[in-house]
Amino acid sequence: MSMSTLIRLVNEIRGCDHCRGLPLGPRPVLRASATARILIVGQAPGTRVHNTGIPWNDPSGDRLRDWLALSREQFYDESRIAIVPMGFCYPGKGKSGDLPPRSECAPLWHEPLLAQMPGLELILLVGQYAQKYYLPGKFQNVTAAVKQWREYGPKFFPLVHPSPRNRRWLRNNPWFEEEVVPVLRQRVGQILPG
Repeated sequence: MSMSTLIRLVNEIRGCDHCRGLPLGPRPVLRASATARILIVGQAPGTRVHNTGIPWNDPSGDRLRDWLALSREQFYDESRIAIVPMGFCYPGKGKSGDLPPRSECAPLWHEPLLAQMPGLELILLVGQYAQKYYLPGKFQNVTAAVKQWREYGPKFFPLVHPSPRNRRWLRNNPWFEEEVVPVLRQRVGQILPG
């Protein structure tokens, strides 16, 4: 296992054009490092992320950084935090928002990526697609997974997606920000002190 192997793999993923027919074309967005201690597994880039090439560079990212109590600088410190979505490219628009992540990406790329990041202590599973993939046989729905976060630790930590579209979910589930977010912040602070 070497840094050059991971660099080659990340470059290969960034050059992937497996899904040439996407509305905005392929533009895989990810961040990975052999020294990363936390992995954030999200859904798929939105248009803003697609355009900038910076993951979580949108209002969802602002809320996620707040939940983690991390500045932008800390959040984007690739040596400590890896960001690998379920689908690496913008999937297009659907009837009620963006389409789901493409199903080819995770089976093709996740296992080789995780094999090159041996120091991961915490994997944040943001939203239903990451939770279904990484918690097979255990996942019922996002609310149940997030309520039962203790059952998946210490490695996995399921989270609701921080999208502004989930304001209603957050309003209906105040326990999340009252009980879960403080524990999440504490855990992140233990792994990434200072």
